[in-house]
Amino acid sequence: MAIFPAIFSGLCLLLFLHPYISFPLSLRMMRPRPLRPASDTPWPSASILFCAHNEERALPEKLGNLEAIRALHPDIRIFAYDDMSSDSTRTILMSRPDLLTLVPSRERTGKATGMRHMVEQADSDICIFTDANVIIHPRSIAPLLDCFRDPAVGGVSGQLRYINDKDGTTAQVGSHYWRLEEHIKTLESRCGSMMGADGAIFATRREIYPQVPRHLLDDMTVSTSVMFEGLRLVSGPGVIAYEKGTTDSRDEFRRKRRIACRAFNTHRYLWPAIRDHFPMRDIYKYVRHKLLRWLGAPIEALFLISFTATLLLTGHDRWVLILWAAGSVAMLLGRMGFPVFSVLYEIQLSIIATFIGVIDSLRGRTYQTWSPAKSRN
Repeated sequence: MAIFPAIFSGLCLLLFLHPYISFPLSLRMMRPRPLRPASDTPWPSASILFCAHNEERALPEKLGNLEAIRALHPDIRIFAYDDMSSDSTRTILMSRPDLLTLVPSRERTGKATGMRHMVEQADSDICIFTDANVIIHPRSIAPLLDCFRDPAVGGVSGQLRYINDKDGTTAQVGSHYWRLEEHIKTLESRCGSMMGADGAIFATRREIYPQVPRHLLDDMTVSTSVMFEGLRLVSGPGVIAYEKGTTDSRDEFRRKRRIACRAFNTHRYLWPAIRDHFPMRDIYKYVRHKLLRWLGAPIEALFLISFTATLLLTGHDRWVLILWAAGSVAMLLGRMGFPVFSVLYEIQLSIIATFIGVIDSLRGRTYQTWSPAKSRN
């Protein structure tokens, strides 16, 4: 009788760990597909686009970063969309007509609408998307544009690095998770295309920019749509951006929940096209990278239930009490900030927040606008 729950618990555990361990290993076994940029082809023209809402604290550093980029690439155009900020964001942006073109809004619209307005005004070959609080390494623009010399490439993603991973457990866990995420994206790119780009730093050919519904993740929609055109979405070597992560558990929980809800709404919108246009290799990547992570909490719950059933059916009732009590104490100690336990607690919160976001999506909830996390600055 106990053999079935034992096998089921083992399968659930393997499925839960697959996106982080065996999936990256499987990517290493796939045939590489190197970039082939034509050295005799000139760089395409480019514009940098970013949206801002109440980013007055981040803008001085951002404007300095844009000045450094402009010094290396004088022809690059820069657009900024102010989404009805209530602080001095618009005033700061308006003060630099020599550096950027301000696209103002008359109502809160959200990032997807703001990006579309800027793309409509840009006349460059390439649109480089970023965030107001993200710093792009000035020498990243050259290798990014170099990737577009390969006619098979339709989108390029950079690598995001968090610069405040020493500022508490929340920032530390977020930074370590993102390093793994960037590693997996690099492996996906190595054998074809990566499964979506992060809005901190990515670029696409302007001519293939799709229509993005206002409540969806524009970065996921735009970057994934590259592959619907039969083009590659790749990780650009040497394309680096920097950002501060959140340092407060509550901020991070709300952020994860909001992003997961929007991501799953975006998945439901894109899935018919993914199913029809993606080759089997990319569907494999998408399901392992995206779907299994979104469903991590119920898979983990099934493992715990089936493992508990296995112990009960084999007469190890005492171990059930010991393990559940130990797990509860570990989470309590983690919430109180004890080392090691706090890391486990933050990881568990992330898994739960993500699945709550999925439930929000299934219940019809949307997040169209955003506010900067208070603990980020």
